[in-house]
Amino acid sequence: MESYTLLLQNKELFKIVYALIILFICAVIVFKTDKLFRLSFHKGIQYFRNAFFFFGTGFFLRYVFGSPFFYGTFFSTYYYLIGSVFKYFLLMGGFFLLYSLLWKKIESSETHYRSSILNAKILIFHIMAIVIVVLDYIWQTHSFMFFSQILTFAFASIISYSNLRKKSHKHKFPKFYFIAMLLGFFAWVLNAVAELYFNWSQGVLINVYILNLIFFLLFLYGVFRATNSNH
Repeated sequence: MESYTLLLQNKELFKIVYALIILFICAVIVFKTDKLFRLSFHKGIQYFRNAFFFFGTGFFLRYVFGSPFFYGTFFSTYYYLIGSVFKYFLLMGGFFLLYSLLWKKIESSETHYRSSILNAKILIFHIMAIVIVVLDYIWQTHSFMFFSQILTFAFASIISYSNLRKKSHKHKFPKFYFIAMLLGFFAWVLNAVAELYFNWSQGVLINVYILNLIFFLLFLYGVFRATNSNH
């Protein structure tokens, strides 16, 4: 309890440290998976890399350009603009994680696009993310984002569990993927609960931040294990 009290008393400092850690983790994952993709040209790795590019960019924009220094200087609309951009990047990160598990059912390994971030298949996710952000803005809520990501991570958890059962003896990474997806699912559920039932209780949000950190750390650990096993 004392540790929670300390975190609550220094929550702004905790948020900064939290964001910096996630930025660092995302940068490392993007760098290492990009190297792995250039060696294997595996599309699943490419879409996985894109997920953390979007997560990292979103956290950078939110906690650097969304800091009180910036939105205190500009008009209040700037704060909502940064929040909406942050939502968009988080949503796309979640969608890319899901797509990294589904791409074989949607496109063939022979299909080639000029961009893995914006192409005919991925465009639907961009449209969905924009629609969700707009709906949240119109209704002044976060519920559309929360429930869309709860569904996204629920599906991703089911698919990753199926992959774990098929590949548990061949590869180590599916185990980390499945656990991380479950943590992501519970983190989004807690986010929704914090908004709908606890009026953004700081105690609940601290638990969300901790789950998010574990989520990113698990993926980082899994990526290190996967890349090291290829040397």
